[in-house]
Amino acid sequence: MNKLYVGNLSPSVTVEDLEQLFGERELPAPEQVLLKSGYAFVDFPDQNSAIKAIETLSGKVELHGKLIEVDYSVPKKLRSRKIQIRNIPPHLQWEVLDGLLAQHGTVENVEQVNTDTETAVVNVTYATKEEAKVAIEKLTGHQFDDYSLNVSYIMDMDGASPVQAPRARRGGRSSRDQGTPQPGPSGGFGSPRLRQPDFPLRMLVPTQFVGAIIGKEGLTIKNVTKQTQSKVDIHRKENAGAAEKPITIHSTPEGCSSACRMILDIMQKEANETKTTEEIPLKILAHNSLVGRLIGKEGRNLKKIEEETGTKITISSLQDLTIYNPERTITVKGSLEACCKAEVEIMKKLREAYENDIAAINQQANLIPGLNLNALGIFSSGLPVLPPAAAAAGPRGAVPPVAPAGYNPFLAQGRIFGKLKEENFFSGKEEVKLETHIKVPSTAAGRVIGKGGKTVNELQNLTSAEVIVPRDQTPDENDEVFVKISGHFFASQTAQRKIREIIQQVKQQEQKHQQGAAVSPHHSK
Repeated sequence: MNKLYVGNLSPSVTVEDLEQLFGERELPAPEQVLLKSGYAFVDFPDQNSAIKAIETLSGKVELHGKLIEVDYSVPKKLRSRKIQIRNIPPHLQWEVLDGLLAQHGTVENVEQVNTDTETAVVNVTYATKEEAKVAIEKLTGHQFDDYSLNVSYIMDMDGASPVQAPRARRGGRSSRDQGTPQPGPSGGFGSPRLRQPDFPLRMLVPTQFVGAIIGKEGLTIKNVTKQTQSKVDIHRKENAGAAEKPITIHSTPEGCSSACRMILDIMQKEANETKTTEEIPLKILAHNSLVGRLIGKEGRNLKKIEEETGTKITISSLQDLTIYNPERTITVKGSLEACCKAEVEIMKKLREAYENDIAAINQQANLIPGLNLNALGIFSSGLPVLPPAAAAAGPRGAVPPVAPAGYNPFLAQGRIFGKLKEENFFSGKEEVKLETHIKVPSTAAGRVIGKGGKTVNELQNLTSAEVIVPRDQTPDENDEVFVKISGHFFASQTAQRKIREIIQQVKQQEQKHQQGAAVSPHHSK
């Protein structure tokens, strides 16, 4: 798999010219160069060298006045099911890549190639050579941020097992993968270049300490990220004027804990220098759907963590939640060392609950061809992709039964989105965005809009969908009006769910009002 084709060569090019070019570009000396008229075959010592040669030379270097082309030498009759994808952004998460690959067919195996390049490289095996062909056509040049994917055929070697640890696809192992250990819900590959799906640590810190955490010219936070191998986002612009600001830490569990410790230490030192005598607690933000399993039956999990770490832990009230803020605040009080120990145990419980739920949701998502919930781009903040009802799930990690009114449209709409993508109604680089009309009681339309349009604006910001409530619409015979929702699949689904929650709140208030009206005459007798 290390044999390359070098094309578009001038007739005057010699073997020595090619060898000199490789040397100038600091490429390993090729084992063999076979020069033909207008092209050549070059054998490199290993796959890493071959990848480096392709990425360094192809379409980028002129030789005797002609821009050369470099790719794997794979004869047409041997172009089968296996392809290589290069120039993958280093920050890209596995779920996003999984979702992209699944759009073009059934993927039997994905393996990451260890390279010296800053970007990531994967070898992908599709179920059929037709699917591999479509994937090459659709993925070549596909844009991720400022990165353009490069895709090539590579030798399938009759389906021989790869050297790298294979990764089973959703929906089970292929027959060739039987007996190979597979990673769990958070599994991936060893190289950090292509991040495994992570569960970020979300903290709340007093606004007065944000400057100290960032440091002069950002040096302090850079030091934190470097030492802990983590990505730290300080959301300074959120909630202007608020007493606290959220911080999101992306890393391994160990990296998150190390960054948390350093941030707590920075705040404590700043408090000492500014003569702030108040104790600085650790505050962790967690999605409400996970908090129930952190607390445990009769609060046993939380009590155990408190006893083992010597801390006092409190959790903000459910009444503080809104449909736009599904997070609860976990406040940990104790010494710095005790708080750090508690953070490890709290995050362990939250990660476990999150991974169970994601595994269950992905299992249901298999019913919709090519759908990957995390690939849809709404949940970049790292918040779990879960409905609030998941907090009331029965067995841990199980997805609760959903009423037909919520579940069947989800499936039906998902199949429509997936089918339109399959049938090429949208280009490979274009997201499937459709307009959905849902009926809303006219009495609830004003609540969906909100005072001065506040609610509908917040709804659009939260879901990434466009929501339109026509103001001049005449209610139908059922006293209902249509609300228009435009966006990609999960944006549309999230907006629909939020609107249903608002409708439910309105109905509950109406019922209470009716009950109160019915009781009043009884008391007046």
